[in-house]
Amino acid sequence: MSFVGDEVSDSGVDSRSRLESYVFSCELSSESPFYTFQADEDEDVEHFLELRTICLGDGAKQENNVVEVTAMNHQGKKISVPVANLNISCLPMVSLGEFELMAPVTLRLKSGSGPLTVSGLHLVATENEESGISDEDDDDDDVSEEEMPSVKPAKKKQRA
Repeated sequence: MSFVGDEVSDSGVDSRSRLESYVFSCELSSESPFYTFQADEDEDVEHFLELRTICLGDGAKQENNVVEVTAMNHQGKKISVPVANLNISCLPMVSLGEFELMAPVTLRLKSGSGPLTVSGLHLVATENEESGISDEDDDDDDVSEEEMPSVKPAKKKQRA
């Protein structure tokens, strides 16, 4: 799925960007307790991880499984935040909505043995310079005020 953005989104993608989305999934367990989502170092590309769900898998024990996310805050400092505390008997799955983070992001099974699956979208925003869209093309689509007919108020019927 991909589209060309028309407005500035929450992620800061401007109107001349192309946004592509890919399914993301990773499994955390006692054997592999963390996963780091990295991005290619490209000047014209921004990578985002949009977390959607965290779900306990088959074989999960009766224990609390805490998932922690480490990413950059708005000041460029790494911070770690617990985002889910799952238990097979009362909360086997949590929906995070559209929890969007800029790469790099580390997901860690802070406590418990899992297994659990973290799923969401890998979003790739690229500048859309070669797509044929230009300011000149946009001007052709706009209707100037001169071409638009004037709007006149409707006449009200008078009651006798």
